[in-house]
Amino acid sequence: MPENPDDDPFHDCELDPEAILGTHTFEDVLFTDQTETPVNVLTGETPAHSQATVEEAKEFAASIDTETPQIALPASVESQVETQSKPYTAAAFFHFKATGSLERHRAYHAAYEADTFVVDFEADYASGDLTITVERADES
Repeated sequence: MPENPDDDPFHDCELDPEAILGTHTFEDVLFTDQTETPVNVLTGETPAHSQATVEEAKEFAASIDTETPQIALPASVESQVETQSKPYTAAAFFHFKATGSLERHRAYHAAYEADTFVVDFEADYASGDLTITVERADES
């Protein structure tokens, strides 16, 4: 354990690195062709703003100008209706909506930012699964 808390990338995290080391798969968290969209009750059709393909969603996520890789997550039906937005949104690959908790979000973020860890992820838009792998840099 580093003597200076500022040297420990996990000093602000509720989880320690052991909680995220290895490979973890988060099932059915990504935008897919099966993502729920609203339907107009009068016409039975999906509004134009809610029609989108996985390719569009992936391109949108990739277009976000940030150093952290982005993934396409499904937008709630409520937000699609209220804001007339697309059925997807972009977020960092370790976002709590994908990893299931703010604690895991913070831990993955800390590992991603730290030189002492190697973090990789795979976004499978066919299944909707996100797989994140974390290894210590000296073991990879």
